[in-house]
Amino acid sequence: MADELTRLAEYHGVATRYDDWRGREVAVAPDTLVAVLAALGVDASSPAGVRDALERERAREDALPPTLVVRRGDGGATGPILAELRRYLGQGEDAEVEIEIGGGEPPGLGFEPLEQRVDVPSGWHRLRVRRLRDRHPVHVQLLVAPAALGPPPRAWGFTAQLYSVRSRASWGLGDLRDLADLAAWSGRTLGAGFVLVNPLHATEPVPPVGPSPYSPASRRFPSPLYLRVEDMPEYAALPADDRERFAATAAALRAGTGLLDRDAVWAAKLAAFETMYRARRDAPDPLFDEFRRREGPALARFATWCAISEEQGTSDWRRWPAALRRAGDHAVMDDPSRHARARFHEWLQWRLDGQLAAAQRAALDAGMAVGIVHDLAVGVPHGSADTWADESLYAPGMSVGAPPDEFNQRGQDWGQRPWRPDALARGGYAPFRELAAAALRHAGGIRLDHAMQVSRLWWVPEGASPADGTYVRYDRDALLGCLTWEAERFGAVVVGEDLGTVEQGLRDELTRRGVFGTSLLWFERDGSGRPKPAERWREASLATVGSHDMPPITGFVHGDHIELRDRLGLLTRPRADEEDDHRRALSGWLDVLHGEGLLDAAPEEVMRALADGSTAYDERIVTALHDFLTRTPARLVGISLADAVGERRTQNQPGTTDEYPNWRVPLADAEGTPVLLEDLDARALNLFSRAPK
Repeated sequence: MADELTRLAEYHGVATRYDDWRGREVAVAPDTLVAVLAALGVDASSPAGVRDALERERAREDALPPTLVVRRGDGGATGPILAELRRYLGQGEDAEVEIEIGGGEPPGLGFEPLEQRVDVPSGWHRLRVRRLRDRHPVHVQLLVAPAALGPPPRAWGFTAQLYSVRSRASWGLGDLRDLADLAAWSGRTLGAGFVLVNPLHATEPVPPVGPSPYSPASRRFPSPLYLRVEDMPEYAALPADDRERFAATAAALRAGTGLLDRDAVWAAKLAAFETMYRARRDAPDPLFDEFRRREGPALARFATWCAISEEQGTSDWRRWPAALRRAGDHAVMDDPSRHARARFHEWLQWRLDGQLAAAQRAALDAGMAVGIVHDLAVGVPHGSADTWADESLYAPGMSVGAPPDEFNQRGQDWGQRPWRPDALARGGYAPFRELAAAALRHAGGIRLDHAMQVSRLWWVPEGASPADGTYVRYDRDALLGCLTWEAERFGAVVVGEDLGTVEQGLRDELTRRGVFGTSLLWFERDGSGRPKPAERWREASLATVGSHDMPPITGFVHGDHIELRDRLGLLTRPRADEEDDHRRALSGWLDVLHGEGLLDAAPEEVMRALADGSTAYDERIVTALHDFLTRTPARLVGISLADAVGERRTQNQPGTTDEYPNWRVPLADAEGTPVLLEDLDARALNLFSRAPK
């Protein structure tokens, strides 16, 4: 059965072997293969089941795919479309192929012979294919995608966890007005070309509000937590006593010290939102109606999920009564008792759309070449709004994670339910392209967290260790086609976070398609493990020093991450070994900085000072590392706002939940003193020794 199980797994894109982070080949356990295949709707629990499934696959080998993606070539798209279709025709077999430009949107264009068209425009269309062997014509969705995205101008910009970037006007969490102000100030004063922020995805509408922006309730819609209350048009129309009451509430939130409190902020903002919405008296507004039409059923389902979550006191739909667990049931969506509350949540999304647009306008008006770059998380939790909206898209009993690697040697289970690749293909990848379009509508770019999501994901069976998962393949060409088409439509840049264990060939494919990778300085080494020289870095990349899963530069050079992981029991080898490796790696980078003339102090002197706990060289190290980034060919250089103000604490420690205050650390300086947006001073920031070109 082993060989047959292997073949069946390969039919469905399930890896039976993989190379770990050390380059060693690992065989996937048969129990893992059986569990993953079951999540894909394939019974492999017995030899007979495996043989039956193989027979069904062989019968479908020459079936036309539900979705076809082709790249526009120099000679147009008609030839590539026909060439791709011939892959599914038998020897000498012919077929009649017709195309409906736009796929029926707008209606009335109808089908026409494909061969009579000189070219096919970029975008989505529909094919009707008649083969002699088929009793009926087969309809195939077609995407004509750009061959590659054009490169953006060379630019640098801040990377920031927006919720931590507070001001003297925000309500205890950074918001969209703060984002607009940060972009405007850094663009005009510092010459920055972009601001990259964490995912602004929707959170739970009832407490507790999850702190992680990478584990959202929905990737399709943003979180009302980021609304600036006073910038909503309805606020100015409130009676004076209401405005005074809310101003006092906001002042109390701003006066809070310690960790960020999303529950308190959401409770305060929700009270303000409800007061403003009641004051509007559901007045007709053609712009609101147009927004609802544009967003369609997806908005209605999300808003209904919010309303039911409030009604049930929990946002995890798996804990709701059985009658409410299926969004497709008319009894759920058509219940008039929750229409008014759902309309309230639709209104919040409309106001978010306006403030997101205002932030991008502020960035471009300040001269930014790119503007706001939004982040797209890998997935959503099992009981989220997105899984409720269409559960058939998701694999049951599976979580997305990562195999063991250098920095997370136990592997990771992110508690997120993966999309089924076959379900995505059947639906023309609509969910993926819709969320990409939503993120790009008011942005100059998008960052794809864990870029491997367009090619393969690590699936972990429920109850298993993260180390006992396996990779499941997605149609890379189709997903990249969707992504680049949406980016071309909006004139945006796409950055993929291709760190960790990366599938062979993926980085080259991203480059060919004009999708940038990520070059993280601490990980950039040559074949001998030494720091990679600046001239050998990738041009098509976003170059940064660290990431949100690591401490800022100052904390890193002092080894704070090792002390933290040791205290939390996350090290898998002796602390002394970790510290020895850290000192060797850091010494190597100090040698490079000194040799490049970016750090005047001798590396040995700096290392001795760090060993003694001295902070004398901290600011010089930060500036030297930023200067080094500007010497690489990378077209985009990202400077963490936390690094610029001297922060030492990490925002997230992988492998922890409550053991560390992940995603709740406000922006502060090296002494832990909060830094507000108004406190930012170009002369005091640790940026560059001279302005980058």
